[in-house]
Amino acid sequence: MELLLTLFLPLVGAILLLFVNRNKIALFKYSSFIVSILTFIISIILLIKFDFTNPNFQFFYEKIWIDKLDAGFRIGVDGISILLVLLTTFISPITIVSSFTAIEKREKEYYILLLLLQFAMTGVFISLDLFLFYIFWELVLIPMYFIIGLWGGKNRIYASVKFFIYTVVGSLFMLVAIVWLGLYVGGNILKMPGGFTSNFILIKEVLSKNIIPFEIEKWLFLAFALSFCIKVPLFPLHTWLPDAHTEAPTPGSVILAGILLKLGTYGLIRFNIELFTTSSIFYAPYISILAVVGIIYGALVSAVQTDVKRLVAFSSVSHLGFVVLGIFSITVEGMQGAIIQMVNHGLSTGMLFLAVGILYERRHTREIAEYGGIARVMPAFTVLFGIAMLSSVGLPGLNGFVGEFLSLLGAFKSPILNSYTYAILGATGVIFAAVYLLTMFQKVAFGPLTNPLNHTLKDLSKREWSYLVPIVILMLWIGVYPKFFLNYSEASVKKVVEKVHQYKFPAKANNNSLNIQFEKSNIK
Repeated sequence: MELLLTLFLPLVGAILLLFVNRNKIALFKYSSFIVSILTFIISIILLIKFDFTNPNFQFFYEKIWIDKLDAGFRIGVDGISILLVLLTTFISPITIVSSFTAIEKREKEYYILLLLLQFAMTGVFISLDLFLFYIFWELVLIPMYFIIGLWGGKNRIYASVKFFIYTVVGSLFMLVAIVWLGLYVGGNILKMPGGFTSNFILIKEVLSKNIIPFEIEKWLFLAFALSFCIKVPLFPLHTWLPDAHTEAPTPGSVILAGILLKLGTYGLIRFNIELFTTSSIFYAPYISILAVVGIIYGALVSAVQTDVKRLVAFSSVSHLGFVVLGIFSITVEGMQGAIIQMVNHGLSTGMLFLAVGILYERRHTREIAEYGGIARVMPAFTVLFGIAMLSSVGLPGLNGFVGEFLSLLGAFKSPILNSYTYAILGATGVIFAAVYLLTMFQKVAFGPLTNPLNHTLKDLSKREWSYLVPIVILMLWIGVYPKFFLNYSEASVKKVVEKVHQYKFPAKANNNSLNIQFEKSNIK
């Protein structure tokens, strides 16, 4: 019941708002906020009831839609998806509150689209049916397209169309792969009445026997990977991201960085690695090379930006490179680091965009050169802005360090990648991040206070305190005690890694410590 409420409550809220008079702006704001807060509370209950020692899907619900195609409404969560569901329900009310002053036109449509977007993103993370997953995956595009296109900057149409075209093109390849899988497993292997199935759990069980010829499997892997890597975005498929981030309104950038990009990294784990073991091993070094290039490239390009929002946008290319590197290390440490880094990036980069939005509301410019000496007139803002910046740098004691360290550790000891080079080169991204983020922060907060327009800037309002402080609390919590969060994903990650390692190293599979630990957790 909790999972169904977490999914459908935002949709119900969006539908009810359709019948409200558009002149009641306050009602739209506070109603959507209340709906998102209730959804977050329900998701907390879901987390409390979740058994993190169980690596399988929990809270499973199934309702068949099309009998002949074995397509249905199948949802559930495991340790890999539960934290991302919580991230979605946590970021959504923060996004809504930050919209109260950022959005000043067509408020009715805007808040309805935000709730619809939350519904679609949650659906992606909990779908256990390929047909249902594709519906949610495409549904995400619609509200995000309009949020950028209607409430964005002067080049919003170009950015929204570019975002839409990139994602749709990748999705079409994934659709072809889904249809092929459904026909192959449902018709050729299981001989189902309709000759088709979209049951993810069933397809995964069948493919675990490695019955698809590698020459075909690798094309299926690439079809899924293309769609997910565009969404991440992985170099060189990243070019839509800076434009979308720069032109989107501040809340849109927060949603985009905080949650939307995680749909791609989640898909790489859930579908590419879980379904296509052989191809995952084969392509892991190549994708890891792209991840490392993205880490360095994103950092270097960020360092030369004069627009602070565009700087933060390019930093996402770099930081998500760590996530992809951790995923394709295919080690427990690397995948654990990737999952927690998905959450960390949503918090730290999301907060950086919120901070940029606060400055933009006061000065209506994002040029770094226009600022200077902000710490003198906005001391409280500077402290919180600095924490978000240091989190993004990866300072020990804050959340960013945990994810990057584990991702690099996984790449360093990965028997799949079998080279220290990935971790060594990837680690340079941490150094570059310190360069461009510290330089930007120094210029904005501690540069000379020469511009008279900066002399009278107001510090944080109560509303701004209300959505920034919860993020800081989580940053510190994850940084000081990451075990609480890593516990939830550990069992599920071990199960995925064990499957890949059993295929790659069959002689060692029965004796390694990973299996021993996994068996002990099952006994408990």
